[in-house]
Amino acid sequence: METAIVLLNFGEPAEPDTEVVREYLTRIFYDNASLEDAETDEEAWERSRELAGRRLPSLIEEYNEIGGSPLQAQAGQQADALVETLADRGHDIEVYHAMQFMEPLITNLPETLAADGIERVIVVPIYPLCGPSTTVSSIDSLEKAINEKSGFDPDFTAITGWHRAPIYNRLRSEGIQSFLEEEGLDPNDPDTTFVFSAHGTPTKYLEEGSRYDQYVEEHARAVAGMVGIDDYEVGYQNHANRGIEWTDPETEDVVVGLEGSADRVIVEPMSFMHEQSETLVELDIDLAEDAAEVDLELFRVPVPHDDPRFPELLADVAEPFLSGFAPSYYQLRQCQCRNKEGTFCFNAELPPQTQ
Repeated sequence: METAIVLLNFGEPAEPDTEVVREYLTRIFYDNASLEDAETDEEAWERSRELAGRRLPSLIEEYNEIGGSPLQAQAGQQADALVETLADRGHDIEVYHAMQFMEPLITNLPETLAADGIERVIVVPIYPLCGPSTTVSSIDSLEKAINEKSGFDPDFTAITGWHRAPIYNRLRSEGIQSFLEEEGLDPNDPDTTFVFSAHGTPTKYLEEGSRYDQYVEEHARAVAGMVGIDDYEVGYQNHANRGIEWTDPETEDVVVGLEGSADRVIVEPMSFMHEQSETLVELDIDLAEDAAEVDLELFRVPVPHDDPRFPELLADVAEPFLSGFAPSYYQLRQCQCRNKEGTFCFNAELPPQTQ
């Protein structure tokens, strides 16, 4: 059986091209159209184009500052590294990567998979913390596109939440520790505050049952313990552009609120496995300016996108499905965030009698 592993990502424009960025934004807003009450699909697209037009000038400015996003290139490098890791384990497996909102688009991938004779698809979204508009939406998009491809009916398996995987926590905590040592920083110095910065999400998703905020809190607690950080703060990078409620506190508010109580702040972008506008602009430029205004020096931990252990992690989560043993042996169980047959994660809560 010809098997493919598909790595799914958000996607970002590699160049600050106005029309490319406009289309990218429109796709994002349309994907989250359920946050508003459009009566028809046409109205949803119209509203998405309106919101994209509002956001376009500032995002173009951001991409001009960093020369476009490196996300696409890093995603390709991760896919190549996974191919090599699987080959070392004796698995000759095709690895594809696709994006929710940029080329190569998820919706176009089934054509390629069918042409390549793929009979089994194993999907792994590259989002450390499982969320509805990222992890779940990306998997849904691929499954829907496959179902709409006439004559193409591969076995479909998806792995959602993997932030509890020990190797991931180790590579993340050791990355923080290395950065602290290189910069000569002590996170427990009374004049220093450590902040975990997570990508925000609309609170509507939490009210509907998403446990994203719980994953943020537990991951911060675990990594802080591994690094030996006594006290820390958690903030969210929100994109409040629809007039709806988002997670709080905002990272900016957390940092500005340190005025007079600290001399420096260390920020760990815990939601990301690529460098992108949320890290290179929102943290390195915008947040650094906010910190400077209240006399704080900001240090930002790099994203470990090229850590050689990351393809090992991806190979590990796919191993049960490649080698034919029970996913539960690796603590992978039926996902509750995407409660559909064939979807597994490390986050599922066991029934009381089995805990």
